[in-house]
Amino acid sequence: MFHSELIYLDNAATSYPKPESVYRAVDKALREQCGNPGRASHRLAVSAGRILGDARLFCARLFNAEKPEQIVFTANATTAVNMVLKGLLNSGDHLITGSLEHNAVTRPLHRLEQTGVSISKIAADIDRGLQHEILKQSVTAKTKMVICNHISNVFGTVNDLELIGRFCRERDILFAVDAAQSAGCRKIDVQAMFIDLLVFSGHKSLFGIQGTGGLYIRPGLRLETILEGGTGSHSELLEQPEQLPDRLEIGTPNTPGLAGLTAGIRFILETGIETIAEKEARLVRRLLAGLAEIPAIRVIGPKPELERGCVVSVQLEKFSPEQAASILDSGFGIAVRSGLHCAADAHRAMNTLQNGGTLRISPNYFNENQHIDRCLDALRKLS
Repeated sequence: MFHSELIYLDNAATSYPKPESVYRAVDKALREQCGNPGRASHRLAVSAGRILGDARLFCARLFNAEKPEQIVFTANATTAVNMVLKGLLNSGDHLITGSLEHNAVTRPLHRLEQTGVSISKIAADIDRGLQHEILKQSVTAKTKMVICNHISNVFGTVNDLELIGRFCRERDILFAVDAAQSAGCRKIDVQAMFIDLLVFSGHKSLFGIQGTGGLYIRPGLRLETILEGGTGSHSELLEQPEQLPDRLEIGTPNTPGLAGLTAGIRFILETGIETIAEKEARLVRRLLAGLAEIPAIRVIGPKPELERGCVVSVQLEKFSPEQAASILDSGFGIAVRSGLHCAADAHRAMNTLQNGGTLRISPNYFNENQHIDRCLDALRKLS
């Protein structure tokens, strides 16, 4: 049963509700197709194997990957980021990142820095993301990788992936992208954008369920493993198989979750990413216009006329973010998120850390104008 009385505006954390086809696909997989893919030849295992194959095909199509085998499924985007960073960086390597990254990036990098990897964390402009001139100045002879998000999960700042990707490709630097906040609601073409490694979350704008995510790896790249174990192939070997995706997909996969992910991507492709992005942009413009009329609320993010993700962070004069979120939920039936949003670096960059972070409002395609209007009305009453 959906919480029809709840206005859900926390889609940057996880999308809700999902397309009906997602629920049906997960239920069918659990009831009728839930063998262990690649581990047997009976009908349930074969059917489960088809689910994985379909999920790979649809992800490859969505991101324009060269081959479906370049898509590796993981439990979440955080696991995929760790696979990228720890599978490619060694002591003595240099990496460049920005100041608006999620802890999924900053924490593994902090750990790698302790092992001898050099990190340059450059200031990102809240309006336009990584600053190109500073990026150029930060490159050294040992720079191996640049990693950044596509869209900030706190402020909605959008990085120009094609510009950064071209810059990296011309200098033989690996370009890794955290697309947890953009996959499914923004067009991503890994070939046209010169992306070597793309991390995505399944449960946000791809409309899949929690416990799904993945990684695109450009052909020719070899990642060292951070986990070893069963793959359902080459079981006679003590080492992990070399070929993708087997090398990096360890253990029994989340087959029902991947069935849901495929259904979510089907919905996106049938609806059209441009249609989804356009509706979300309209909702954000409506939200920003209303917030501009409330003097006691400070909006922190790109200027209203600039491109931004479907994320709006605010601070209220009378209430802390935590207090405001609690009142919106209990008093108005509106779900938003408060705090640091697992991105302390972003709050340090914008001087919001000491104030308890921000109140984050994140609509998506399934929200309507009346949801935004009711949220604005509630915020006026809090101001």
